[in-house]
Amino acid sequence: MRKRVRATGTSSTRSHTSIFNTRATARGAVALCAVAALSLTAACGGGGDKEEDKGGASQADENTVKLPKLKGEKIQVAAVWTGDEAKNFGKVIDEFKKRTGAEVEVTPTGDNVATYLGSKIEGGSPPDVAMLPQVGVLNQFAEKGWLKPVDKATQDQLGKNFSKGWQELGANKGKQYGVYFKAASKSLIWYNNAAYQNAGVSEAKTWKDFIKNNQTIADSGVEPVSVGGGDGWVLTDWFENIYLSQAGPEKYDQLAQHKIKWTDPSVKKALTTLAELFGKKELLAGGNKGALQTDFPTSVTKAFDSTDTPSAASVFEGDFVGINVANDTKAKIGKDAKVYPFPSVDGEAPVVTGGDAAVALKESKGAQALLTFLASPEAAAVWAEGGGFVSPNKNLDLKAYPNDVQREIAKAMIGAGDDFRFDMSDQAPAAFGGTKGKGEWKALQDFLKNPKDVAGAQSALEAAAVKAYKKD
Repeated sequence: MRKRVRATGTSSTRSHTSIFNTRATARGAVALCAVAALSLTAACGGGGDKEEDKGGASQADENTVKLPKLKGEKIQVAAVWTGDEAKNFGKVIDEFKKRTGAEVEVTPTGDNVATYLGSKIEGGSPPDVAMLPQVGVLNQFAEKGWLKPVDKATQDQLGKNFSKGWQELGANKGKQYGVYFKAASKSLIWYNNAAYQNAGVSEAKTWKDFIKNNQTIADSGVEPVSVGGGDGWVLTDWFENIYLSQAGPEKYDQLAQHKIKWTDPSVKKALTTLAELFGKKELLAGGNKGALQTDFPTSVTKAFDSTDTPSAASVFEGDFVGINVANDTKAKIGKDAKVYPFPSVDGEAPVVTGGDAAVALKESKGAQALLTFLASPEAAAVWAEGGGFVSPNKNLDLKAYPNDVQREIAKAMIGAGDDFRFDMSDQAPAAFGGTKGKGEWKALQDFLKNPKDVAGAQSALEAAAVKAYKKD
């Protein structure tokens, strides 16, 4: 499996409304994008005046992507997104339909993207285009011959609009297959401001302070941390942030490629650290059992279901939490809902990024046209206006984002160039890092259930990794 990249960086807070100090490197810029911007007072959802349509491909100027007329052509797209993300992606598809005349149907894949698509492909009825949230799946599918290389029009858009690093993430053995349409930062602690103030705690810069603060919050009568343990990918993000900060980028890369075993002492250390939170049921909303029964969207609403006495004081996850807060709660970001960077453990504060790549599974004019559109600034602008979205497209006008929060994230991400790393579990074969009830997801859910069994979790992780990487 080829090496994948992931964002890392260091940051220290000056104030809620200021940019953070970072090392003078692109890594620092990525850290800045993930945490500094989101500490601003602007909300992450809605807003933004949408520009009027310029007339489509027939009236395109040199800055508008040219698309073919596809009246009567049917295109099926498979994507993992649900809820607000699905609605915003639907707006992108509506714009494509308007520009081309094509008929497009979007179907949900569920969490088991590789399994869903694999069954469709082997059954002879794959969708035309799929959105893949895991680079490991893209590489697996490419090596099986299931993906179609992008055409010249899409490659031209990629060359103009994306850095080399983002292009390489969508390539396999020298051939370009994917378009990274959506990116995300996954290293943030979102907290209920009233709960923190009532408990007399502030934003934690270190893991030690984070645990101490949560105990104080628990003593104040509010359950401290809402964990969406019902979704295994949330638990992989918890582990990855701790591991990256504690073990460092080099070890992280080795573990991501399974060049070191999950029984390595560095994994034991990270799980032991995570058990400082998971091992104290009073620190988890609903205890360990409740955390295992909570999905990601519910974990967010628990932290912001009240601006006075919420069901939980905080929730960990990425910038996309903002859209859940804005659309599913009455909390106002910057006032009721605030955010700070994932605390440093033993090393630098971690920053984890992820993303979704569009790939063609059928050789069709419509599939290639959609990839071309998704590689353009116009497509990115449609979702950007809706919030909860960051694009690696360097030619997307920052004015497309609805607020300063999203603009700062995007600005720093683009400024990072090619110096970034990607989500570890998304780097692995899907059977290990991206399948519900299996592999890393299952092993970490079992660990959440019994955080004392560090050795057992390591053994389960290694056994699953050996099996999955052999098949990859």
